[in-house]
Amino acid sequence: MNSALVTGGAGFIGSHLVDELISRGYRVRVIDNLSSGDYAFLSRHEGRKDFEFVRADLKNKESVERVVKGIDTVFHYAANPEVRLSVQEPEVHFKENLLATFNLLEAIRKAGSIEKVVFASSSTVYGDAKILPTPETHVIKPISVYGASKAGCEALICSYAYLYGFKAVALRYANIVGPRLRHGVIYDFIKKLRKNPSKLEILGDGTQRKSYLFVTDAVEATLFLTERLGDFFDAFNVGNDDWITVKEIGEIVSKVLGLKPEFVFTGGTEDGRGWLGDVKFMRLSIDKVKSLGWSPKYSSKEAVELTAKALALELR
Repeated sequence: MNSALVTGGAGFIGSHLVDELISRGYRVRVIDNLSSGDYAFLSRHEGRKDFEFVRADLKNKESVERVVKGIDTVFHYAANPEVRLSVQEPEVHFKENLLATFNLLEAIRKAGSIEKVVFASSSTVYGDAKILPTPETHVIKPISVYGASKAGCEALICSYAYLYGFKAVALRYANIVGPRLRHGVIYDFIKKLRKNPSKLEILGDGTQRKSYLFVTDAVEATLFLTERLGDFFDAFNVGNDDWITVKEIGEIVSKVLGLKPEFVFTGGTEDGRGWLGDVKFMRLSIDKVKSLGWSPKYSSKEAVELTAKALALELR
């Protein structure tokens, strides 16, 4: 039986990944400090012999060294997911992303038994990309501390994989959405409209355009690539073939809730971004992963609509 450690496994993507790993016959151990995750997302697995939950922090070296024992594949999904936070509190992303990743890699090095490391990276590593759709060969030039921390984690993982003999992959995700999502524009819009159904405040000018991928597609791509690791390190974009504007997302969420609010565009930056460090246009090239045989089932619009319907029920 394959054994997997999922860091941040009580989080949004992590918990969906845990579900799928268990359904595929993995023995799964989760480490999560529950700072942004929710154990309720995993409670269905409680009591199973093939599931173990450890409430601990990756910044605690002793805890990390314990949880990697007996594991052959590590899925590293623990991170602070709030990109906006890096403007006011950059130290959070340094500690929660870079320092936590370093501690994990040190534990992996000492264990000496890990075969694969799968890292949840981000499209934000590219910053304001000069090429759209953006290929993996594009220069890494992040404009947020969050994006910089993800790029730094990729570099650390690459070096450790080379030096200590395991295979690793960085998955540069587009905006992943779906049930259990507790941050980002769809979640924010639903919360705002529940407070005031007649008005929807939209940060920036609403023309921000990005790709969105439904979480089941993201998990499928993740495991598809995990099974096909070649070189000691590689990076793949995991996203969609299309994109959608923030204004269109507002329209979809409003329709799902049965509302017709006034849109009020506010705040943001002079060039219409939602906040300083926000990438205004993001569309990843997924030709590399598609050439291996994977492609998304849902478009960006479908992913947003499915998510809005799921969250409307969850957040009642």
